[in-house]
Parts: sequence; C-alpha cells; structure tokens
Amino acid sequence: MPNPSANSVVVAAAAPTVMEVEATAVQPRQPSVQFAQKPNFCALKAHEISDGQIQFRKIPVPPHRYTPLKKAWLEIYTPIYDDMKIDIRMNLKARRVELKTQSETPDVSNLQKCADFVHAFTLGFDVIDAVALLRMDELYVESFEIKDVKTLKGEHLSRAIGRLSGKGGRTKFAIENSTRTRIVIADTKIHLLGSFANIKVARDSLCSLIMGSPAAKVYSKLRAVTARLAERF
Repeated sequence: MPNPSANSVVVAAAAPTVMEVEATAVQPRQPSVQFAQKPNFCALKAHEISDGQIQFRKIPVPPHRYTPLKKAWLEIYTPIYDDMKIDIRMNLKARRVELKTQSETPDVSNLQKCADFVHAFTLGFDVIDAVALLRMDELYVESFEIKDVKTLKGEHLSRAIGRLSGKGGRTKFAIENSTRTRIVIADTKIHLLGSFANIKVARDSLCSLIMGSPAAKVYSKLRAVTARLAERF
C-alpha cells in the first residue's frame, strides 16, 4: 500500500507559496515606445489641391458696366495678377471676365476672392472699395430689391428711392459712414458691401426708409445702434 505521508510531502513541495505567486505576478516593465516626430508638410498650392486641374471662374459684365470696366481695367488687373497670382482676361465676344488659377497661386481661395472682387465692381462699387474683398476675409456683398421689403409702384416707388438717397445723397452717405459699409442704389436694386453685423444695421435702416419712416427718426435709431456696436468692439 502507498504511504499517505509521502503523497502529502510531494503535494506540499509542488504547491507554491504566497510569496512565490506574488513574485511571478509582477511583470517586468516594458521600455517606453518612442514615437516618431510629427511630420511637417509644406502647404499645398492651388494646382496641387485640385490634382493639377486648372480652376475657372466666369463673371458676366452687364452692358452699363462695360465702359467703366474698360477704363478701370488696369486697376482691376494689377492686384489680381500681381498680388493674388490669378490669371485674368476679358472675353470680348462673350462680354465676361474669366479667371483661372496658375501654378504659382499660393491659395485656392484666392480664385473666389478675385471673382467676388470683379463681381462687386460689376454691381457698381468703386475699385477702391471692392478691392477690400481681396484684403479681408470677413467682408460680404448682399443684394435685395425694394419690392422684397414693400410692394411699391409708380410715384410711390420713386419717392422711396428718393428717401434712400436723400438730398444730394446725404442719407446714403450718412448710413455708409455710420455703419462702415458701402451702398449702391441701382434703380430698384440695393447692394451692400461690408461685414455681417454692419450690413445688418445698414439693411435695417434702409428698410425703415422704404417703409416710410422719416430720415430724422432713422438717424436717431442709427446713432444708438452704432454706439452699441462701438462699445461691443
């Protein structure tokens, strides 16, 4: 018969102690992984973003802005070609200005900025005012018609246009200077150039004039709003 005391000795010898279990549970620390440095890639150019394809913009020129465009062509051409690195040409047959990117164009957004610049000039803005669209990012052009505010016909429409301009353009100039915007009144269409907040203030003033408010009341309200804007900024 097997000796029970011998089995107990073997089991006791095979069972590890508590200290041995804790020692085997502790794993040695792995060395810290050294990651590669963040790559520093150069900015892609306009022709590289579009896989080498040339991008175009075509801006139609209305008949009444064709002659002013010919007179101010050099003032429009110089900042677009020299500063923004965008090719520009006048299509005499189709009567439109055509823009396209080139390999030296630093940013693809320059094409849209130039298109907005030319479009603002065709709407009636001066080159000195429209060129700000190339220099600043937060400028916009907004357009609306008098009939969008109130349906007017005949002499009522003529009087509304007269209220917008004022005697000698004084009302329009006062709104422009106080809101830091530029306004073009072309028949029944009104175009505004400026920042988003300033365009909103100028548009509210113009809508009040269209609705029939006297200029003095619009001036006082405009003075209060512009004071709040000056405190905010």
